[in-house]
Amino acid sequence: MQSLFVTGTDTDVGKTVVTGGLLKAFATRGLSTLGYKPIAAGCESTPRGLENADALFLQHCSSVRAPLIEVNPVTYAPPIAPHIAATLAEQPIASEQVIAGWHQLASYQPDVLITEGAGGWALPISHQDTFPSILRQLPLRVILVVGMRLGCLNHALLTASAVRADGFELAGWVANHLSATMPYLQDNIDTLSHLLGAPLLGQVPYLNNDPNNPFEHTLGAEQYLDIAPLLVGTG
Repeated sequence: MQSLFVTGTDTDVGKTVVTGGLLKAFATRGLSTLGYKPIAAGCESTPRGLENADALFLQHCSSVRAPLIEVNPVTYAPPIAPHIAATLAEQPIASEQVIAGWHQLASYQPDVLITEGAGGWALPISHQDTFPSILRQLPLRVILVVGMRLGCLNHALLTASAVRADGFELAGWVANHLSATMPYLQDNIDTLSHLLGAPLLGQVPYLNNDPNNPFEHTLGAEQYLDIAPLLVGTG
């Protein structure tokens, strides 16, 4: 089983766009896929409980069907940093729950299990711990989503350095266009391709879709991704 973790240079840089695209791209290769969103803040209250649009989308993109509570076990209503939301709700984030959730989805035996992070790489889950301190217990290779905008070079290089310093492999990166135009876009991509030391898996163009449709903004990302570098050495 391939186990990947998608992180970003910041919040709102397109992690869900890319995670959904990766799930579909692997499926087009005939591989079974399953997405995992362990922690989500900014959830909507429904008769079924708290539901997160990003988690619903990962469930939609996965070829293996799992209940939403398993796709997204830790949920909070306020769209704020999860550890703050956890404090307000008096429901601290338990690392054991995140790990158990990953193993539960792994028990479905998908060919590819992709975990999407929350926020950036060093997301606090409490006043003592960050997300990477949990992730060390799992066999994950990291995909970095770079939101292409002014400042992305610094953010991308710092994130890549932190990923490696925490003991993880940076398996690839994706350039996600956050606007229709960016000055010297290709120069920025060329710089990152030279300095990140990981394969560029694709460029996702700016998708100016209906913000009221939680799924439309992520449709079609798979056509811009090249997962071949991720398949090297796998069965």
